[in-house]
Amino acid sequence: MALLVQKYGGTSVGTPERIRNVAERVARTQAAGHHVVVVVSAMSGETDRLLNLARQVQSNPDPRELDVVLSTGEQVTIGLLCMALIERGLKARSYTGAQVGIHTDSAHTKARIRKIDEERMRADLADGSIVVVAGFQGIDVGGSVTTLGRGGSDTTAVALAAALKADECQIYTDVDGVYTTDPRIVPEARRLKSVTFEEMLEMASLGSKVLQIRSVEFAGKYQVKLRVLSSFEEESEGTLITFEEDQNMEQATISGIAFNRDEAKITILGVPDRPGIAYQILGPIGDANIDVDMIVQNVSHDGMTDFSFTVHRNDYHKALKILEPVVKHIKARGVEGGEKIAKVSVVGVGMRSHAGIASAAFRTLAEEGINIQMISNSEIKISIVISEKQMELAVRALHKAFGLEQPA
Repeated sequence: MALLVQKYGGTSVGTPERIRNVAERVARTQAAGHHVVVVVSAMSGETDRLLNLARQVQSNPDPRELDVVLSTGEQVTIGLLCMALIERGLKARSYTGAQVGIHTDSAHTKARIRKIDEERMRADLADGSIVVVAGFQGIDVGGSVTTLGRGGSDTTAVALAAALKADECQIYTDVDGVYTTDPRIVPEARRLKSVTFEEMLEMASLGSKVLQIRSVEFAGKYQVKLRVLSSFEEESEGTLITFEEDQNMEQATISGIAFNRDEAKITILGVPDRPGIAYQILGPIGDANIDVDMIVQNVSHDGMTDFSFTVHRNDYHKALKILEPVVKHIKARGVEGGEKIAKVSVVGVGMRSHAGIASAAFRTLAEEGINIQMISNSEIKISIVISEKQMELAVRALHKAFGLEQPA
């Protein structure tokens, strides 16, 4: 008998019929002799609807009250799923994040989990009940409802699996696994049987929407066995995210091409090249809880340099406003930026033992007439910032250049 944590996303529970289908799948899992904890998202489109309501009432919604509003979406789903399970004659109990004991910090709309009280869940499981938990939410030390940010239900599921020491955390979504790239852009994209946590972490951070990056970090830290599956297919084994490379893994040089449209680029022009200048620029950005991705500082000329970095597109205008007094204080020449960029990345643990990956990628883009604006790399990835309008062309070209449409 295994203990399984299953997470179902908004599309999987988007209608009453789909909720009944999820209930049937969960019932079969329990009938196979397993203990089951289910984490669900809000029904498809519900979070956007609630956010729109909040913005109609307050142009810039108060973060604490916004969390109160947004957390109701998952509360509806857990109740409906439990009703569907009870209708099948099963014992089921629903819990909000606060009720089940998911304790977070107080960073509203972007809270991080601090600890989980698993005693109530263990008692229900021992009693033969299916435990259904609202994803995406928790409670802070002051008793306020918090949310974990978009995609936070994945993090909830992995965190519960870690706390319960579950045998496997199964993420059910509208795709049947992790692909070499988005099949909507490259129809020849291939589903991977397995990827390493390192590769999945890079893909998640680089724009892959299959898993939220924090959930992958959590799984890697606590050694949670993770599998991505489709809630609409019965036979697929999905993609297993493994802890290390082994003989059974696909030994391709490159595992996938990731991309992200949600970035914006900011450049500080004419920055004095002196110690501490990077902190003077990025310190206020970090204090505003804005994540910085790629950073490039040009070679100094006459004691001056240009300093470029990327942020999420939603934080672009906020970052520009923060930098206005900074530019004056450090006596830089000015600041410029743009939102019409995209990041395309080549990912694979095979890079460690294969030379020439970067040159092959750059040659491929050059042959397609695609100009590179920024480059960053790590041991298993190369990321390139290009014009947004050329992103799909770049993804298709790189996918073909590295032979990713071929069977492993």
